[in-house]
Amino acid sequence: MQQTKKIDMTTGPIMKKVLLFAIPIIIGNILQQLYTTVDTLVIGNFCGDTSLAAVGTSSQPVEVLLCVFLGIGTGVSILISQYIGAGDIEKMRKVSDTAIFFVYVCGIPLCVIGFFATPFILKFMGVPAETWDAAVSYTRIVFLGSLGNIGYNMNAGLLRGLGDSRASLSFLIVSCMVNITLDLTLVAGFGMDVGGAAVSTVIAMYVSWFVSIWYIRKYFPELGFTILPKRCDREEFKNIIMLGLPIGLNNSLYSLGHLCMQIFVNDQGPAFMAGASAAKGVTGLTNIAITALSSAATTFSGQNFGAKNFDRLRKGYIAIPVISGIITLAFGLIVVSSRFSILKLFTKDPEVLMYAGRYVQVLLLSQWLYAIFNGIICIVNGVGLIKYTTIINILMLWAVRIPSAYIISKFFDGTYIMLCFPISFCFGMIMMVGYYIFSKKWKEIIRTGL
Repeated sequence: MQQTKKIDMTTGPIMKKVLLFAIPIIIGNILQQLYTTVDTLVIGNFCGDTSLAAVGTSSQPVEVLLCVFLGIGTGVSILISQYIGAGDIEKMRKVSDTAIFFVYVCGIPLCVIGFFATPFILKFMGVPAETWDAAVSYTRIVFLGSLGNIGYNMNAGLLRGLGDSRASLSFLIVSCMVNITLDLTLVAGFGMDVGGAAVSTVIAMYVSWFVSIWYIRKYFPELGFTILPKRCDREEFKNIIMLGLPIGLNNSLYSLGHLCMQIFVNDQGPAFMAGASAAKGVTGLTNIAITALSSAATTFSGQNFGAKNFDRLRKGYIAIPVISGIITLAFGLIVVSSRFSILKLFTKDPEVLMYAGRYVQVLLLSQWLYAIFNGIICIVNGVGLIKYTTIINILMLWAVRIPSAYIISKFFDGTYIMLCFPISFCFGMIMMVGYYIFSKKWKEIIRTGL
């Protein structure tokens, strides 16, 4: 295994290693966010606000189903990081083989089921008649890309567990160039509307998956990584399920909650729908530090737990979430101060701009709370303690955010439903900080690894 391709989180300055690991993921997340942002920009400028609203509402149902399988990828990442910390190459190989099995067993059925279930899902969401045809077209095509999406994210999780965060950046640079080129060609050039944007995104994701397969086979030959599945190790299958399925189901419930949120958004009419869609294109960019440092936190925690390096784990479990919060707040303040200049790239409609600007301001001034919350969750998940974090994630969404959104929508001005985000962020952060302070199990893990 080529040591120059990975970062060993068990030695050296903690935050330096974490940031070196996170920076490629940050850049990669920017590029991945550009998938959606470029689609939104091109559609907003060449197709109009109706198509823009259709894209905004169509991404949620795909995310709900994909999140279960992406959680499995997180389970793979946790196991790989623990095994590399322990130096167990054989178990790493078994996890790798089982991950390949998951990609095909999960990805192919999702492509088929999603394609045929799209009209029923969008009907449940209450998609307006004026955006119906475009939403169905976009969602069906994106579902057909599920295999590539799952394959890429599974491989990216495996690489992060190995300590290699730079490779995914290279994959995304290639796929982002493909996506932008096809967007401009199919949508702006040939007038294919949202269908062209969906095709561009799907092709780009498959490119990422194929390139990641080539990379793992070339630079990590000890894993014996194959293109098609060859075996599924029963023990590691169980381990992946025990770790990844709760995370995946939690993520899926989280995305289902976002789908419910989209129903509240749809109730406010096409102008607010378009504004929320444009706002998400901006707020998604500010989420990059959270995602990157959370991935670093999981790898840091898993590798040091596997290596039984508990003193180092004690040094990093507070610093990483705090730094994530500071970076997120700083980036959020910069974006808020120039939000209308950025949002005008998506739409020129004054009413849509007003709603989008309000949405961006509320979310970004509170997102640092979520950064701290998620950083702590990933540290705890990295050592395999997923029960409490899963419960808190579910409560934050279904007991706090959705009820708050419902109350705001039904009894106040529904165009302020985004206030449910800071309410839920605050709840989640308090619960996870409380876990650090009061959990006897966590204190034992930090002290002795028991």
